[in-house]
Amino acid sequence: MTSALKFRQRGMSFITLLFVAIVLAATGVVVAQAVPTVIEFQAVLKAVNKAKAGSTIAEARQIFDKAANIDNITSISAKDIEVTKDNDNLVVSFAYQREIHLAGPAYLTLKYAGRSH
Repeated sequence: MTSALKFRQRGMSFITLLFVAIVLAATGVVVAQAVPTVIEFQAVLKAVNKAKAGSTIAEARQIFDKAANIDNITSISAKDIEVTKDNDNLVVSFAYQREIHLAGPAYLTLKYAGRSH
């Protein structure tokens, strides 16, 4: 009778539980380090859309710098953005990358790019 009960029991072994916990913890650490870069990317997009309101290239860069100082953007500066004219409208575009150190020689590289609407 006890052998019949053993076959009906289901669940995870302790080793499987440890493995799942380690995988979830490692994923959580990587996500926790990547989320601030995504938030900063959203701030860069907002600053780029503000910068396109300038009438000259120099003014667009100044507007971006002011917005970058307010939103604490450190990954990119006004000299890194590309400002072009399309007809009479300014188009501001950018591209940069962030590296997150994982362990030893392993890095996670996140590449961000965008342009004003």
